[in-house]
Amino acid sequence: MDTSAARVHEQIRARLAAAVGADAADLGRIAEEAALRLHRSGQEPDFEVRSADFATDPFFVCADRYWRQRFADRPSSDTALACARWIAAHTAAGCRSAVREQWALGNGFINRSHLETREQLDEAARGMAEVPGAADLALTMLLYHAGKLRANFAFDDLNAVLTTSALAAAAGPHRDEPVVLALRSFAAFGSRVLTAEHARELLDRAWTAPHRSRHVVDVCLNGLAFSVPFDGQGDLLRRLAQEAVDSHPDDHMFRFRLATAHHLCADHDEALAHVDAALAMLARQGTFSRELLLEQYLVKRDAVQEARLRAAREAEHEARWRRQDAANADLEQAMHRSSVRAVELVAVFTSAIAFAVGSLQITLSGTLKLRERLWLLTALGAGLAVFALLIIGGTWLITRRRSRS
Repeated sequence: MDTSAARVHEQIRARLAAAVGADAADLGRIAEEAALRLHRSGQEPDFEVRSADFATDPFFVCADRYWRQRFADRPSSDTALACARWIAAHTAAGCRSAVREQWALGNGFINRSHLETREQLDEAARGMAEVPGAADLALTMLLYHAGKLRANFAFDDLNAVLTTSALAAAAGPHRDEPVVLALRSFAAFGSRVLTAEHARELLDRAWTAPHRSRHVVDVCLNGLAFSVPFDGQGDLLRRLAQEAVDSHPDDHMFRFRLATAHHLCADHDEALAHVDAALAMLARQGTFSRELLLEQYLVKRDAVQEARLRAAREAEHEARWRRQDAANADLEQAMHRSSVRAVELVAVFTSAIAFAVGSLQITLSGTLKLRERLWLLTALGAGLAVFALLIIGGTWLITRRRSRS
């Protein structure tokens, strides 16, 4: 390194060291200026990154902005390989996995429109077969390409790259890393070929892995949210998202996933409350992809509002139908009672008319004595009364059975 380059690096280190403890806005501005200066001069950062904290570590933020510029200029596997080598040489062991996942998946999402072919990826994997630490380098490149496929919801292509590609083979034992298992579960949940049982098995392995990272949690919840529908999807997402929110109460993405879970469970009031909380957190944090996330959150909020209004209308219609059914039942019973009364009335009138006609014939014709005529009238009246009572009793018995049924 020549004298001028060394001076630049020394000035940048001093500037970043002075930014420690600054508020988020000043820290981000200072780190952005330092990253731009390095990128324009064609020099990589020469300092060590000891954390993956965007809020308090200006060295990490500067390196993050620098590699974002590098990937934006050339979003290829060559840049991913250069980034992987820098991570291996300039990050502390305790934060290396977190930095790798942040940069590989994050830059894959940002550069999702630039996809390399399977042949290009296989060629890149073969080119580093004998390189020391090849498995770590291959893992970074694998996650970078997986981040692109995940962002494009290319579920089956993602599963193929993670399981059968030369990059996956070069990653060796890293294929069982929780982040890789989480990405495989994401691919399986969205695939129309793989089963939900297989996806849940991968999810359980990733979720229960010791020291799972924030990105593992995010990918697992993302896969559940965009899964092909299956029984219990909403309840499972709600349980895991609530666990994530309890562990990371200030994470707007996990709050958004919880809102999605309540939306799937048709709990619209809770969904609306959580998506509003996610929007408030996003406004306070102001991440790089804020505008994209803001649009996504607002779309979900509109969907929740629409579902909430639709549910209210459906409840109103159902109540109206219930009232109408009750009114119809009352009307049916009233008509039924009226028809019974009509039958009874007809029976009484028929008996009365028959008695009147019969009594006139007995009274006005024949040579019977008065006592005999009175006995005939009494017998006729009793017979007709019994007839009317039989009709009324039979009608009551029949309608009583129908009412019970």
